Amino acid sequence: MSALPLVALVGNPNAGKSALFNALTGARQKLGNYPGVTVERKAGRLVLADGRPVELVDLPGTYSLDPASPDEQVTRDVVMGRQAGEKRPDALVIVVDAANLDNHLRFALELIALGLPTIVALNMVDLATRDGLELDAGALSRELGVPVVATVAVRKRGLDHLRTELEGLLNGAPSAYPAAATAARDFDATRQEARRIARAAIIRETPSRRLTAAVDRVALHPVFGLALLLALLFVMFQAVYAWSETPIAMIEGVAETAAGLARDSLPDGILRSFLVDGVINGVGSVVVFLPQILILFFFILMLEATGYMVRAAFLMDGIMAKVGLSGRAFIPLLSSFACAIPGIMATRTISDPKDRLTTILIAPLMTCSARLPVYAVIIGAFIPARDIGYGIGLQGFVLFCLYLAGIIGAMLVALVLRLTVTKGASGSFLMEMPKYQWPHPQDILLGLWQRAVIFLKRAGTIIFTSTVILWVLLSFPRVPEGDPASQVDHSIAGRIASGLNVVLEPIGFNRDISLALIPAMAAREVAVSALATVYSIDAGDDEAALEQSLGDRLKGQWPLPTALAFLAWFIFAPQCISTIAVTRRETNGWKWPIFMTVYLFALAYVAAGLTYWTAAALGLA
Repeated sequence: MSALPLVALVGNPNAGKSALFNALTGARQKLGNYPGVTVERKAGRLVLADGRPVELVDLPGTYSLDPASPDEQVTRDVVMGRQAGEKRPDALVIVVDAANLDNHLRFALELIALGLPTIVALNMVDLATRDGLELDAGALSRELGVPVVATVAVRKRGLDHLRTELEGLLNGAPSAYPAAATAARDFDATRQEARRIARAAIIRETPSRRLTAAVDRVALHPVFGLALLLALLFVMFQAVYAWSETPIAMIEGVAETAAGLARDSLPDGILRSFLVDGVINGVGSVVVFLPQILILFFFILMLEATGYMVRAAFLMDGIMAKVGLSGRAFIPLLSSFACAIPGIMATRTISDPKDRLTTILIAPLMTCSARLPVYAVIIGAFIPARDIGYGIGLQGFVLFCLYLAGIIGAMLVALVLRLTVTKGASGSFLMEMPKYQWPHPQDILLGLWQRAVIFLKRAGTIIFTSTVILWVLLSFPRVPEGDPASQVDHSIAGRIASGLNVVLEPIGFNRDISLALIPAMAAREVAVSALATVYSIDAGDDEAALEQSLGDRLKGQWPLPTALAFLAWFIFAPQCISTIAVTRRETNGWKWPIFMTVYLFALAYVAAGLTYWTAAALGLA
């Protein structure tokens, strides 16, 4: 154990601690691990103004003394004197980001309350000034009751002043300011006090910063902020239908023209059936929804680029805490709206194993983009395209409700899981709010291009392969000449679907739905291409039937309760082998993937059944 005075650098992540540590110690550093844990210990020699050496240790960044990871636990144990092989620091240097003062001061107040000799390094003051914020270090020092030194670590500004203050602190010199009240406060009270102190230290700020603060008072309000979030989501889903009508009609026109050319130029037979029924009608029925997917991602990219998405995470953190999840689960769940696979992989940032497992198990309930073609074709076929209010379309409203149902379902499942199989305490989570900014058009366009490429590659690989396999199973064995039997009923796929339909018929599903659910295990949107292939083969040479869109065919053959049950099924059913596979990899075994698959299919069956039985009882047709 070193006989030198020990000073600990401590603070929130991204406060510039490491830069300050490097500036103060230079090459006089050594690295290792703390005893008993694989957490890096970074220590160095600091020379004070009087030539006396001091050992400086750079502690892992954390948001509070309530640890949620091994790194944060080390920080807590060192400053509390509980870390094996490490003496308690003789003094603390708390590093705070001047541009994000109110968030960083919350932890600073918690540390000051420990009673150790403390200096606050008000770091990155140059960036705060650049952003239009000028702070009074003296006023901040009076509020906190400890010395405050303005620093710019990367430019080595303020380091001499910091050394001088630290020298006086270690010599036991009395503080120039009375100690601030350090009575224990709860989280909310400490946060409010941090905001008050941050405001008291402001000399001047630009109108843009004041505008940001004013907007955040609404955007982060527990009632008005949530209403704003729901309103933005509502507008987004309205636009998915309102803006996509023209491009969808254009793609449908191209597909119909291609199918017509294939029918006119090829003789009746397997090749024509493959091109028309399998490729054009099958894969084309999914590609037609590309405009709606791009509109959805346009809004998501805009919300991310403007800085609003992090605020949405802050709002959702409070709701998620009520069901036993920490805010760390928000980003993985948000990623799952694009696809559950990257969402599940993103749970690696969650340190608590029970919290992480819960997030993995509910990620498939987030309405991923693969569900959108399924929702769109059913809503387009069975929900009237009419307004239910000024500028509010019924179809967009139903889509909004489906997404909301997935979120509510996920939260309820999380609550049940946290009370049973993944029981445990949830950790706290703090987020730093970025500045509001105008999105760069090129970034938005690049993001949309990437999503289009991903979707089209998926259509050209997984969806195409699944559709071709289904077409083969639907086309063979061929119905003998003169036999009035349906080709679908006579085929291998039709016979499999008829057997499966015994289980699914009680919840209102027919043979065609049972058939579509099988290839949809490869990817959810394959259900649409499967239905299109089934009805295309069923139509045979019926010109009138061939000219109908998939939505028109479904509307003519399905009762409304069946269509609603189909939507309810897709809210919950996993329907994706890739999701199951990545869950197996992330949980190191088959136990939890099997559990997830069973409970999701059970939920889907019950939800579809309740929807069908209720709609039938109400006489909906």
